[in-house]
Amino acid sequence: MTDAPGGTPERRLLFVHAHPDDETINNGATMARYAAEGARVTLVTCTLGEEGEVIPPELAHLAADRDDTLGAHRIGELGAAMAELGVTDHRFLGGPGRYRDSGMMGAAQNDNPACLWRADLDEAAGHLADVILEVRPQVLVTYDDNGGYGHPDHIQAHRIALRGYELAAGRGHRVDRVYEICTPRSVVQAGFDRLAARGRDVPFAGVATPDDVPGVVDDALVTVSVDGSAHAGRKTAAMRAHASQIAVDGPFFALSNDLGQPIFAVEYYRQVRGEPSGRADDLFGPGPRPAARSAKAPVGAAGGGEDGGTAGGGR
Repeated sequence: MTDAPGGTPERRLLFVHAHPDDETINNGATMARYAAEGARVTLVTCTLGEEGEVIPPELAHLAADRDDTLGAHRIGELGAAMAELGVTDHRFLGGPGRYRDSGMMGAAQNDNPACLWRADLDEAAGHLADVILEVRPQVLVTYDDNGGYGHPDHIQAHRIALRGYELAAGRGHRVDRVYEICTPRSVVQAGFDRLAARGRDVPFAGVATPDDVPGVVDDALVTVSVDGSAHAGRKTAAMRAHASQIAVDGPFFALSNDLGQPIFAVEYYRQVRGEPSGRADDLFGPGPRPAARSAKAPVGAAGGGEDGGTAGGGR
């Protein structure tokens, strides 16, 4: 695609997530596709994910109740995942470690004054507004008002994203369109139907259910579906990079609960701010889709398949 004067990509989009790995589970195929097309993809992660549950036994010592070094480790995982997706601009809100992971809703960690859940909204959103004014994205993507599944950091990331959008508008840049991550109910059901058809041929202790998928909505509420099937291998490789939090086996993955879910490469969004996009297949709306730049061959197993959707709720 053609860059604007000064070398700035014409298309710029910003993702706001709570913890490392959330971006890949929810938007990995989208991020890889737009990066390959030459758009500037920026990721802001709000915490280091210090309270995450560690999957590999050899990394168990990193956990918050032991060495409490998981956050630093996940910085490296995030960098490796972004390299797989082709995303070069990834940051932590206010700098690495400015806001600590709050733990699950109702946990004692929610009361830590350093956690994201206790952060002053305007202060945190001010950090995001600074990024918005620097990058000047046309598109902003985050969670719904329940954070997809009720995690306090996901809820707070939603609040920070919308408040940051407002603050940046007041300071000179209004993002054209804001989207919430979602998954159509029919897609979720179809994905789990395919998984069920595998019978016992699932490489995990059990199988999740559609109720375990965050952000499920009626199909009619979906505004845009982004087909990232050509980048399914990149998404899978990026999920593997988050090894402390995600186990990947072929076209399936599991979180710390060891319940298998399908990996999908079509990802869905509901527009909540700005002018209607006018297109059902592009977050940027009207206009020709640019040709993809040459990219390295996909790594790992392809996810998704004939329909798709996001699944899982990373931490």
